[in-house]
Amino acid sequence: MNKTYKIAVIGGDGTGPEVAAEGLKVLKAVSEKYKFEYETKDFDFSGKRYLETGKLVDDKDIAELKKYSAIFLGAVGDPAVKPGIIETGVLLKLRFSLDQYINLRPVKLYDSKFCPLKDKKPQDIDFVVVRENSEGLYKGMGEFKNKGTKDEVAIQISYNTRKGVERCIRYAFECARKRNKRKKVTLCGKTNVLTYAWDLWQRTFYEVAKEYSDITTDYAHVDATTMWFVKNPEWFDVIVTDNLFGDIITDLGAMIQGGMGIAAGGNINPEGVSMFEPIGGSAPKYTGKNVINPLAAICALGMMLETLGEVKAAEAIEKAVIEVSTKKLKSLAAGKMGYSTAEVGDLVVNNL
Repeated sequence: MNKTYKIAVIGGDGTGPEVAAEGLKVLKAVSEKYKFEYETKDFDFSGKRYLETGKLVDDKDIAELKKYSAIFLGAVGDPAVKPGIIETGVLLKLRFSLDQYINLRPVKLYDSKFCPLKDKKPQDIDFVVVRENSEGLYKGMGEFKNKGTKDEVAIQISYNTRKGVERCIRYAFECARKRNKRKKVTLCGKTNVLTYAWDLWQRTFYEVAKEYSDITTDYAHVDATTMWFVKNPEWFDVIVTDNLFGDIITDLGAMIQGGMGIAAGGNINPEGVSMFEPIGGSAPKYTGKNVINPLAAICALGMMLETLGEVKAAEAIEKAVIEVSTKKLKSLAAGKMGYSTAEVGDLVVNNL
């Protein structure tokens, strides 16, 4: 008997439910084509629910989600809720509680016409950022001293463990080996200033590298990395970095690959439940207008299927996305595609 995948669906806020719906449309079609079974359940972890009930993600929700094969997320973020509440109470709660210690961000250009960089072609922009997803500054550790006074001090701690750093670095080396392209891993950090955390990162990086003689290594400061993303993105294959730097450089990566409308990411626990999402956010000003680009969500769905082992289905989705984005769409930006959100989903289905 074929395995049935249990998919938890979190539509979330703003345009999140709209793009998630198109992803599920593609999932239905690709499951029929490649003969696998799945079932879904919706989880309402939205800002609207929070405003009505005061609830976000609790421990019972986490216990239930651990029983699922994967999580498919639309977006989080509601302008009616104070910034940080939903992000911490949903996104970070899920990442930390489910130990999704890798944030995986493919940066891949499908068509030169969508790239803001002069003379860069698809073969020049094809790399992956492996971001540590459970430690660093996003751990939420710190304190205020003399809060509200003229002598106030705010302390934010970057918390890094050898275990957390090593498993992230090792994942990056395995990723480079699996990709089998340039076979290079670049450590992106700030060793010249952040001497405690990045001493640990650098030592661990080169110790792990000894086990991967087939992979070359490189180092770049984070500020230099942003420069090279723009000047010479073809230098990169796999980049490994911490939580904060990874968060920053992947948005730049999204821009050089064509924008938030095509950028997908995975929050990975290789031994547990992983979560996949478009990285563009909830885009509340487009809510309900049927103009948001769903391709990032559809690409995230493809990442989910690849992680679950449905590699042929994932490859079919990517080929369909390439076909639609390069031959059908006028732009990847919301409202400028030449098609509605639902029509873009239909185009992907028709090109599977």
